[in-house]
Amino acid sequence: MSEQSFYNNLLKLFPYSPTADQDRLLKAVSRFTFSQKPNCLLLVRGYAGTGKTTVVGAITKALADIKYKSVLLAPTGRAAKVMGNYSNHLALTIHKKIYRKKTGKGGMVSFEKAPNLHTNTVFFVDEASMISSSGGLADGSSLNYRDLLDDLINYVFSGKNCRLILIGDTAQLPPVGIDESPALSLEYLKNSYSITAAQIELTQVLRQAQDSGILANATYLRDAIRDNPDEFPTLTVGDFPDIVRLSGDELEEELQDAYNQHGDRGTMVITRSNKRANLFNQQIRNRLLWREEDLTAGDLLMVVKNNYFWLDDEQSKMANFIANGDIAEIKKILKFEELYDFQFAEVEIELIDYPDMPALEAKILIDTISAEGAHMPTDRMKAFYHDVAADYVELGSREKIHKAVMDDPFYNALQVKFSYAITCHKAQGGQWPVVFVDQGYVNEEMMGTEYLRWLYTAVTRASEKLYLLNFDKAFFGE
Repeated sequence: MSEQSFYNNLLKLFPYSPTADQDRLLKAVSRFTFSQKPNCLLLVRGYAGTGKTTVVGAITKALADIKYKSVLLAPTGRAAKVMGNYSNHLALTIHKKIYRKKTGKGGMVSFEKAPNLHTNTVFFVDEASMISSSGGLADGSSLNYRDLLDDLINYVFSGKNCRLILIGDTAQLPPVGIDESPALSLEYLKNSYSITAAQIELTQVLRQAQDSGILANATYLRDAIRDNPDEFPTLTVGDFPDIVRLSGDELEEELQDAYNQHGDRGTMVITRSNKRANLFNQQIRNRLLWREEDLTAGDLLMVVKNNYFWLDDEQSKMANFIANGDIAEIKKILKFEELYDFQFAEVEIELIDYPDMPALEAKILIDTISAEGAHMPTDRMKAFYHDVAADYVELGSREKIHKAVMDDPFYNALQVKFSYAITCHKAQGGQWPVVFVDQGYVNEEMMGTEYLRWLYTAVTRASEKLYLLNFDKAFFGE
C-alpha cells in the first residue's frame, strides 16, 4: 500500500468528516507511517473536544490493514482504561509495558527495562502531559529512580521498525514540580534524543461538541492560558444543560442525585488540597453513604504511594505493582489490628481499573486516610521502620534486619485515602460522568498559568455534567 492509499483508507475509517486540523493529522500520520527515516516520533497536541481520541481509533484500524501492530499505553491504570474504552483496543500502563520486576539483594524490589521484542509496531502514548523526566521505577543497579520519558523513548526505538506517537494536551497540568511537560515539548524531545520528530496541533473544537458547556468553558480556559494567563477568568453557565453553578448548601442534594444516577464510581469531587479532600470524603461517607465506621466493605480507596508487596505472580501479569493513583474497592474486611502506634485493617480489595484482575488480600494503613499530606509523613515512616526493625534485632546483621523489614506485611501496608473527593493531580488521566469542582480559596493574586491549568484540567474530567461548587461571583463577571 502506498502513502496515498493509506491516507485514503484513514479517511474511509474516520467516522466523521474531518476538520482541517484532523485532516492535517491524518496526512502527517500517513507520512510518519511510510517514512524511511530512523526513530520516527509524532507529537500530537490537542485540546479537549478536538477529536484526538477519534483519530487514534481510525489509525489503529488502518495500521492493521498494512500488517502494522499497535501498542496503546498511558501513564496510569485509569488513563489506560479510558484509552482502551475509546479505542476498543487493549491499553496498558507505560510501567507495565517497559519495565520488568526483579528482587535484588536484601529483598529490595527493583525494575529493569524490558527488551522490546516488537517489530513493525506503532506505540501510542496518551495523556503524555503526565510523563515527567523522572518518575521511572527504581533501578536495581543503583537504586536510583529512572527517567521515565528517557526509558520510554529508548524502549520503543530499541525495537525493529518501531515508531512512537505521543498524545497530550498542553493546557493540562504538567508533572508535579515543573512548568512544562517535557513529553509535549518538541524542542525538548529533539534536543534530548536522536529522533526524527514532527508535531501536529489540534485546536478546532468539533461541531458535535459545540453545544457543550463543559467544552465551551474548556476552550475559553485554554485560550486564556495561551493569551491572557494573568487575567481573572470569566466562566459561562448560561443555558448549557451540562454545567451548573452550585452553592455549598445545595451540594448534598445534587451529590445524592449524582450517586443515585451514576453511583460512587461515576461521581467525583475535585478540590484544591488534600485537607479539603479529607473533609469532603468524611462528609460524603457520613451524610450520603451513612457509613459511621472508620472503614467498611464497599468503600472506595485511592492508593497514594506505590506498593510492590501485595500482588502475586498471577496478578502481576496485569500490573507490575499497585500504583499511586490506583482506586480499590473494599470487598471484605477480615480484621482490624493495632501495632507500632498505627491502626491497620486486613482487607480483600479489587483494583477497579483492572477489572480482569482477581481480588487480593492486603493490609491497609488506616492512619494515612486522615493525614493532611498526600501520604504518611516521612518522619513517621522512619519511626515506623525502626519500630519494625526492633522486632527483628535477633537476626543480627543490619542486612538481614533490613530484608526482614522489607518483607514485613505491616511495613508494606497500603497507604490509602478515600476516593470520593481527590485533588486535581490525582484526577488527571481519569474521567467521570459527573464531576463537582470545588473552587477552594483563591484570589486575584493567585491567578496565572498554574491556576488556569488546574481549572482547565478539573473541568475536563467531566464527561456528562459539571458542577462549579462555591465559585466566587467574580468568575461569572458579576
